[in-house]
Amino acid sequence: MAPSHLPLLLLLLALSAAVSAHNITDILAGNPDYSDFNSFLSQTHLADEINTRQTITVLVLNNAAFSAVASKHPLSVIKNLLSLHILLDYFDNTKLHQITNGTTLSTTLYQTTGTAHGNVGSVNITDLKGGKVGFGSAAPGSKLDSTYTKSVKQIPYNISVIEISAPIVAPGILAAPPPSADVNITALIEKAGCKTFASLIVSNGLVKTFQSTAGKGLTIFAPNDEAFKARGVPDLSKLTNADVVSLLQYHATAKYLPVGSLKTMKDSINTLASNGAGKFDLTVSVAGDSVTLHTGFDSSRIADTVLDSTPLSIFTVDNLLLPPELFAKSPSPAPVPEPVTAPSPSPVSTPSPSPLPASPPAPAGETPAGAPADAPSSVAERSSSASGKSDGVHVKASAVLTVTVTALSAFVISATFMS
Repeated sequence: MAPSHLPLLLLLLALSAAVSAHNITDILAGNPDYSDFNSFLSQTHLADEINTRQTITVLVLNNAAFSAVASKHPLSVIKNLLSLHILLDYFDNTKLHQITNGTTLSTTLYQTTGTAHGNVGSVNITDLKGGKVGFGSAAPGSKLDSTYTKSVKQIPYNISVIEISAPIVAPGILAAPPPSADVNITALIEKAGCKTFASLIVSNGLVKTFQSTAGKGLTIFAPNDEAFKARGVPDLSKLTNADVVSLLQYHATAKYLPVGSLKTMKDSINTLASNGAGKFDLTVSVAGDSVTLHTGFDSSRIADTVLDSTPLSIFTVDNLLLPPELFAKSPSPAPVPEPVTAPSPSPVSTPSPSPLPASPPAPAGETPAGAPADAPSSVAERSSSASGKSDGVHVKASAVLTVTVTALSAFVISATFMS
């Protein structure tokens, strides 16, 4: 290879590494034996969660093995079961047969739901005699009921898909949670530190609306109590009853949107307040694992997951979500007053003195006495004021910067070796 082509090659390698991604739906779509497993990954929105993870292993089941349990349980139970088959680590054929001490425990996506206690959300992987690898629940007393069958797809250290012989069943995972319509939404919200929001939905008659919607799909973004005390939050007592109801409805959507789905969301989200008179929608931006909701007037980060149980999700948010349909014309919070400078004295008519000889210029690098050494520049001030813009811009800028720096590094390395 000609030396002049080396920088281009390194640049292409850097770019390919920067944009590495995977799509579990596309990976499984090529094999009809996994159609049921693939379909339920989409129905439960676990496919979105898998696609946003950078290092993951999916233990896939063929249709015959999966239908044995899928046909007997509701979607919420199937989601928990599938979550137990998604390992938050990378295991390919080679790694499975080189496990230190022959056995290891791997955390699964089920462990992140908050409903798994102890080791129930982990999987035991053991290298058995004769070249076989066994899989089972990591809960004490559990057996290795499944074995490694074959490799399906690997993108090294990013995603591995391997087939196993039978479902991994942890203690209690097949027990059906209460239907979403029976979940005490206000109690969950209060316990999560959102008592003000819970009180408002009760006093404004929205509990029944939330409960009736939950059975078909509902996601709630509950502001914590501190959000109502934040500077600049409007006085809700001055709003009409209809506007308060719209504000509360704006914090919910008639869709089941777990975190994984929010991370891959490209379209705007209609809320319960959306109607012909106004859009009342939300947009989403993602920076790493941080998810931010934007109203067009303000924004708020999703703080915690209160509940993720198909088809109901409840999250806490740091700020009150203010729709522009209600608040765009409201006066902005008063700016912090700037330091008041003394007015310049009026000129006094006196005889002008003879001009003095001009002072010699100050040597380079010296600062006149009395001048602030670290006064913020106007560029810094503009940079600070721009930091509140959409997180989506920062994500794109960060990606461009990463690729640029990587490319420059590749060029420097290649130039070094050729010199």
